[in-house]
Amino acid sequence: MSDIEKYSDATFESIKHTNADGQEYWLARELQAVLEYTQWRRFSEVIERAKESCKNSGYSVEDHFANVGKMVAIGSGAERKVDDLMLSRYACYLIVQNGDPRKEEIAFAQSYFALQTRKQELIEERMRALARIAIRGQLTEAEKELSRIAYERGVDGAGFARIRSKGDAALFGGHTTADMKKRLGVKGSRPLADHLPSVTLAAKQLATEMTNHNVEGKDLHGERPIAEEHVQNNVGVRDLLGRRGIRPEELPPEEDVRRLERRVTVETRRLEQEARGFPASKG
Repeated sequence: MSDIEKYSDATFESIKHTNADGQEYWLARELQAVLEYTQWRRFSEVIERAKESCKNSGYSVEDHFANVGKMVAIGSGAERKVDDLMLSRYACYLIVQNGDPRKEEIAFAQSYFALQTRKQELIEERMRALARIAIRGQLTEAEKELSRIAYERGVDGAGFARIRSKGDAALFGGHTTADMKKRLGVKGSRPLADHLPSVTLAAKQLATEMTNHNVEGKDLHGERPIAEEHVQNNVGVRDLLGRRGIRPEELPPEEDVRRLERRVTVETRRLEQEARGFPASKG
């Protein structure tokens, strides 16, 4: 562990708080002391610059800099209320980036919060990947169920493929599965769904689950009635997305889910090895 990491553990982690929802935060007055700003007025100027940086980056200042007050003793048992701020990790990062780089404490803090912010970004990226993989799996299971239901009601494999294609055309505003594969640059026999963003995967899953439910509930038989039901459900989901300004056919493609799964599997194996105290293998 480097000197910077030792310093960070001994300072910034020790003043970190956690609220009832498990969210971490720091208090500005405590951070001021660690960074050795003797005057709150001077530290407030740094905070204001950090808030401006937050705003310019497109984030809500209130989400990262929350005004709070606390009572402090002023002698003879008396107390008075002083202003303070609850700071997110990102807010702390912006504060130290706007601090005096000549101060040794600021230099340490810049390294620490830059490193920890990047770690958090990697964690969030991994969570998004896992969520997308899960949604893709749920869609696969829903489509398998629809295939089974359709088969039991007189629809063969070719008929099921047509049902699914008509559903895609309804969801994507008239663009067929083949059209969408071309638009998104999906090569060869790779499934279109493997390249769709999570919101589109969730939309397809919802429409398919609705079809599964209604085909059995309405006791539909044959390709045409089941296809009409599937189209109506996809149109309904498309309308819902449209009311929120989302047009599925205009969303950019994302990384192939299968490739994403392989990368997450490798990362998981590495993390497990590190947790057991073994060095991760290379390659």
